[in-house]
Amino acid sequence: MARKAKVRLYVEHALGAGQMVPLSREQAHYLFGVMRLGVGDALFVFNGEAGEWRVDVVEADKRRGVLACVEQTAPQSQPPDLWLLFAPIKKARTDFIVEKAAEMGAARICPVLTDFTNAERVRVDRLQAHAVEAAEQCGGTFVPEVAAPVKLADMLGQWPEERQLMFCNEGLVGSAAGLSGKPGPWAVLIGPEGGFSEGERSRLAAMEQAHPVSLGPRILRADTAAVAALTMWQMALGDWQ
Repeated sequence: MARKAKVRLYVEHALGAGQMVPLSREQAHYLFGVMRLGVGDALFVFNGEAGEWRVDVVEADKRRGVLACVEQTAPQSQPPDLWLLFAPIKKARTDFIVEKAAEMGAARICPVLTDFTNAERVRVDRLQAHAVEAAEQCGGTFVPEVAAPVKLADMLGQWPEERQLMFCNEGLVGSAAGLSGKPGPWAVLIGPEGGFSEGERSRLAAMEQAHPVSLGPRILRADTAAVAALTMWQMALGDWQ
């Protein structure tokens, strides 16, 4: 009998009753070399489309392996239609933002380059891997896309008419926090460590879709602000209600 499943793994393969799931070399090393699973052991897998499935190991080698789908253990759960826009910061703190955004229900994570952005080159593949790991650990069945970095001005210039924008304005520090609006497509925008430029503030203020908010009486670091803003939005308009 298979041992109780404890490990969760994201796979890029179809899932369904009786479906065989081949593993990559890296996945096989993780399951059989690091986690010490073997033939007959069980784990959970998900692919972002078919919910979560319990699978049994039917072939195990440090370089390859095969899993067999046994039963669906959770349906597919989609997050709200929420984007997180943030200016990249130092490597570890950018990683933190991506991980928390995946855990907290962002559907898309968009690094944006503002006038005052000061960060190293953004490795989208590495950030996407962090989003996958966060989904594996938090029990989610959806992995948000990490988009390639774009200039904030370019993104605002092509902003979808139907998508509302929660603009976290450090200029409102000390004002009453609050967010009003209706559920639907939204985005949360977090600024860089140096704040937004006057030009960016003016452009955001002129957008009909933009909703400026305060995140409380103190200026927050960018990574803290991302968590606070996502919490505010989820409590007011998201799936935490």
